[in-house]
Amino acid sequence: MSCETDTAALLRSAGQKVTPQRLIILSCLRHAGGHVTAGQILEEARRAYPYIDASTVYRTLASARELRLVSETNLGSGDNLFEWLGADRHHHIICRSCGQVGNLDEAHLEVLAKALERETGFLADLEHIAIFGLCRACRARAG
Repeated sequence: MSCETDTAALLRSAGQKVTPQRLIILSCLRHAGGHVTAGQILEEARRAYPYIDASTVYRTLASARELRLVSETNLGSGDNLFEWLGADRHHHIICRSCGQVGNLDEAHLEVLAKALERETGFLADLEHIAIFGLCRACRARAG
């Protein structure tokens, strides 16, 4: 199954209308291979569909985020970044000193979510988290 066919099926199963613009936007995101800004998605989408509007990109990203197909994260770079999630749920650790970004497996935060629920009754929504700190190399340089 092509990613466009898969994306269309995901949209339909969520009760969303499948439009050429949505497919182009989500295809750009799927093929980006990582974190991209809405502006980068718009730029790429306009290569295939020159008249696509920025508001269409933002609405599509917001809708896909609500469907949990896409994550929106601020990794400290200023612009919010979007990433296709699919089945790959993960979180990020970001070094405040050098800016290195690493992935953090969801299992680590599942422990936190379970502890919060058990101890406080709070059901945490830990969809896509960015944790800031210092990486090993920067800690070693700091002495």
